Amino acid sequence: MLHAREAAFPAPFPHGLEYSPPCRGTWNIVHTGMLVPESHQIFICASGCLRGVVLTAAEMGLMGRFSSIELRETDLTGRDNERLILAGVADILARLPERPRAVLLFPACVHHFLGCNLRYVYRELRAKYPDIDFAECFMDPIRQTRHLTPEERLRRAISRLLHERPKKKQAAFFGNNLKTAPESDAWRLLKESGWQIRDMAGCTSYAEFQELGASSLNLYTNPFSLPAVRDLKERLQQDYLYLPQVWSGDAIEGLLQELACRIGADAPDCRAARERAEQALASARSIIQETPIALDLTFTFRPFSLARLLLAHGFHVKAIYADAISAEEEADFRWLQENHGDTELWPTKAPALRLLPRPSHSSGPPVLALGQKAAFFQNTPYFVNMVEGGGRWGFSAIKALASDMVAAYREPKDIESNVRRKGLGGPSLL
Repeated sequence: MLHAREAAFPAPFPHGLEYSPPCRGTWNIVHTGMLVPESHQIFICASGCLRGVVLTAAEMGLMGRFSSIELRETDLTGRDNERLILAGVADILARLPERPRAVLLFPACVHHFLGCNLRYVYRELRAKYPDIDFAECFMDPIRQTRHLTPEERLRRAISRLLHERPKKKQAAFFGNNLKTAPESDAWRLLKESGWQIRDMAGCTSYAEFQELGASSLNLYTNPFSLPAVRDLKERLQQDYLYLPQVWSGDAIEGLLQELACRIGADAPDCRAARERAEQALASARSIIQETPIALDLTFTFRPFSLARLLLAHGFHVKAIYADAISAEEEADFRWLQENHGDTELWPTKAPALRLLPRPSHSSGPPVLALGQKAAFFQNTPYFVNMVEGGGRWGFSAIKALASDMVAAYREPKDIESNVRRKGLGGPSLL
């Protein structure tokens, strides 16, 4: 643990051996891949690597859309792995009750080591199955610090499934795991300006998914989506705009003005929405008072922006769980250092956390946690169970958060049943 005043930017904690806490309500590549309707995922790797992705598909109740080709040691030393993939995919497709519209194929890091000719594999698959779109995915965590992360690579692969469509006055929320809330300020601005709105996370058929190709503008709040929307701009001439999960009123208003300019609309009047958010925070502060608050990086992509909002409104933010600080949040982090330097910074992956006693609150004030990891490490039943912002954005997100904090403060949850399940811990997940 470090105090904010003594932490270094952007890496306050040394990088090394990592611990994975039993807080599994967040998304992984299987969840994201399942957002493509009528698709089938095939993972090709060893049994140890398969364990996690199989569990995710099983917990989602979607094993009918998931298959695997298990690699064994003899396959690495005595098999033509290109032919092994082709034969395995052919066998899987022949056994499925219905032909999928798309297949998300996931080779693994071992295929890099083998020098597997994946271009040949995909060329053969597309020639044999012209009615199926194949997404060139990868489960490759070993290169994520030097190349695209698995999350970035997957979103780009999904974007490449989209076919060219005549462009419409249509905007799409693309690459987010959670469907954007219709009450979000950006959604309302688009609707009031006469734009059709689509959302990748809300598509229910492959035909509907393909309609994303008709969008003139892609909007994204998940930073992992940047390679995908860049690729779409180059390939399908779709413009894009980043709407990060900022928690500052001025920043939200600035982004809304930028969106209005991009779609040719008048600048929105944000005074009423800002006032509603301010009133909700003030009401929540009068109830929660000096209760210590802990928040983590899975709750929102901008944990330091959120901490700054809460501290500026009189809340007592005790701890932030984040292994690193993004460049986007440097200003918020510096503000925290200068104004609330005693705030605790904790990693989530440090191996020492496995042995660190979790606090008991029987003799002290309860901690209100924002996010599952914060709830787990603080051992508190008072927590807001949400990941990646819950699909909310803007002033409406601040207002909803204030309400959720009050509800969590008043109604304890069973922490064990909520944070230990691998894929279904958060109600906003599925």
